[in-house]
Amino acid sequence: MKAEELNTGEKTTWCPGCTDFGILTSVKQAITNLVNDEKVKRENVVGVSGVGCFDKIYDYLNINFFHALHGRTLPTMFGIKLGNPELNVIGFGGDGSTYAEGMAHVVHSCRYNEDTTFLVFDNQRFSLTTGQATPVTEKGFAGPSTPLGVHEKPINPLVLTLTCGASFVARGFALDIPNLTKLIEAAMMHKGFSFVEILQPCISYNNTIQFLRDHIYKLENHDAGNYDEAMKKALEWNYCQDENSKIPTGIFYETNSPVYEDQWPQLKPWHNVERNPDFRKLLAEFKK
Repeated sequence: MKAEELNTGEKTTWCPGCTDFGILTSVKQAITNLVNDEKVKRENVVGVSGVGCFDKIYDYLNINFFHALHGRTLPTMFGIKLGNPELNVIGFGGDGSTYAEGMAHVVHSCRYNEDTTFLVFDNQRFSLTTGQATPVTEKGFAGPSTPLGVHEKPINPLVLTLTCGASFVARGFALDIPNLTKLIEAAMMHKGFSFVEILQPCISYNNTIQFLRDHIYKLENHDAGNYDEAMKKALEWNYCQDENSKIPTGIFYETNSPVYEDQWPQLKPWHNVERNPDFRKLLAEFKK
């Protein structure tokens, strides 16, 4: 299989030069590598997206896909996984929809440790609606919805997901395609809830490309099985653009924990049962 086979032929409507293209390339390559290594079946990979600039990946990635509501990617992923535990479910979210409308779902997906993969495109803005502040926007930012500036501290998604029980927590950079590809592959192969934050500068409303290039470093000699060390590394960056910022990327934490589906054995066999429903008869019941 070649990565080009995952193209859809749809016209892309992301801004020219958008860093989302780097994420799309990484996702395609990761799926291709896993299929070629016979670690996943292409027909078993299911994508879920919501509403935002990131959501356009729905049009450009030729896999089974479900388009969910704003901020509701995670519960949709959960439902698909419960419906057929054999599927490899990968979800896509933005920092706005994930940490504003969808915050409660993040908490519960982590603590359930469902066996799914969630990629968050984090540009610290609601860019589809012209650059409003999100819960991870840096302190002091003045924008369309916050003309007097943001006075609250941004949340730290890595600390949040570690605290709530995610068994795989990582951070990548949209413009480092080789390393991001490896992170996505590792996340998809991990059994449990895999959370990957992808720093994705918005060239239209928050072009942090140079800042991130200057301050990002790769985790090396890091014990990803050590929770305390993972938390220490997660706290190194406060999501503001300080000149002394240190922004680690890589796998912060990975551990083997019981997954939600395995704790409910009655969920396993039902999706394999052959059924031949009479839809006309079912519809007739609703018409009464």
